[in-house]
Amino acid sequence: MEVILQEDVTHLGHIGEIVKVRDGYARNYLFPRGLAVLANKRNVRELEHQRRVVEEKRKRVAATAQEVADRMGKVELLFTARAGDGGKLFGSITNQDIEKELREKGFDVDRRRIKLDDPIKSVGDHKVTVTLAAGVPCEISVQVAALDEPKDETEPESAEASDGSAEQAAGEAAVDAEPASDSADGDSQPV
Repeated sequence: MEVILQEDVTHLGHIGEIVKVRDGYARNYLFPRGLAVLANKRNVRELEHQRRVVEEKRKRVAATAQEVADRMGKVELLFTARAGDGGKLFGSITNQDIEKELREKGFDVDRRRIKLDDPIKSVGDHKVTVTLAAGVPCEISVQVAALDEPKDETEPESAEASDGSAEQAAGEAAVDAEPASDSADGDSQPV
């Protein structure tokens, strides 16, 4: 008896295939479990129709995914992170970070579709592959820059130390402050 498989059956075939099996196996195992239907003219026509519908849908999804890939390929993501002297990041940029940035740019991509062999751990330009629907690949550019950290306040500023104008300004402020303190005592005499 010939049957059309409705699901994948181990050691027999895959969904949509027409296979020949013994009558008892079909009646007692495949049919009751909904794993197969009889391969008569009506079911074969329906199978062909379903294949055409599925193929058309796959083509539409692939075309849409290609349009999204074209737009996404032009996107450049910029990350700033703390980095050491050699350009090595203190943390890392992961597929979750990339997913968040893509979502902010208007692309809804599942993080599992963002292919990173290892998280990004260095400053520079990196290429990341995103697999869209229907297996359409898209390569995006990820740029990682070192975060500019504010200078320590304990370090002397080199411009003031070499100029000498800071000492002069401090001296003038002290001279201006002396007459004000004398007048506050009340012992000052008019000049």
